[in-house]
Amino acid sequence: MAQRNLRGAVEACDRHPERALELGVDQEEIARWRDAAKAMVIPYDEKLGVHAQSEGFTDHAPWDFAGTPTDKYPLMLHFPYFDIYRKQVVKQADLVLAMQLCPEAFTAEEKARNFAYYERITVRDSSLSAATQAVLAAETGHLALAYDYLCETALLDLGDLAGNTEHGLHIAALAGAWSGVVAGFGGLRHLESGLALAPRLPEALSRIAFRLFWRGRRILVEITGDQVEYRLLDGADLDLRHHGTLITVPRDGSAIHPIPALDPVDPVHQPPGREPLARRITAASGGSR
Repeated sequence: MAQRNLRGAVEACDRHPERALELGVDQEEIARWRDAAKAMVIPYDEKLGVHAQSEGFTDHAPWDFAGTPTDKYPLMLHFPYFDIYRKQVVKQADLVLAMQLCPEAFTAEEKARNFAYYERITVRDSSLSAATQAVLAAETGHLALAYDYLCETALLDLGDLAGNTEHGLHIAALAGAWSGVVAGFGGLRHLESGLALAPRLPEALSRIAFRLFWRGRRILVEITGDQVEYRLLDGADLDLRHHGTLITVPRDGSAIHPIPALDPVDPVHQPPGREPLARRITAASGGSR
């Protein structure tokens, strides 16, 4: 994100050179921004084929999940940071969030490997994690898991899933319900080329509809089964990418497109006892949501 901000600042100064000079920004400073942005990297483990959330992270010893009882979570309340930060254990989906916010920095194969790797070591001691995991689970083809995470972030307080709603509402987690639906099953992304969507529904849902306001245009997106309709409610023709293919939604009209079939994916696993809260409570009650 810092890299994106620096490059955005460079582009703004290139578009408005006189204003940049008024603000005391010269070409030397702009060049330093470019160099700093170019030098920023996310560490990559060539052996494992995954990105490390920090330098050397994938070389750390694994956390003893099997030996950690459920009453010892959140970890930060029961273990010193000295132990936590030198082990492979993640509080919330930070590297996974990077893949959502900067999708073009990762290939589809890297996203799949990264998601599977971090899913195994993410304990979700933060209520903010489930929404991001829902989005990338949907993108990488784990639709049922994405739905479970969506249920967790949406029902966290309605169902008191974490047992602490009496302390106050998890407002940011509740906002994650929008993210799970629109960015997850709607596949909404902001790419350098513009607006992009890659809708796909889990078996538990038969329809999703939402509206967007994008650069002076209002668009209705309706996903039903194996197709999606993009309807332009007002504004000029809109170009967007549907599952990577550039399409045009005409003014005062709509465009209907099929949803590509999903290739089978290998299941991913969470640390013992850290599966989605909605799934855990459903299993304990022996019922359905």
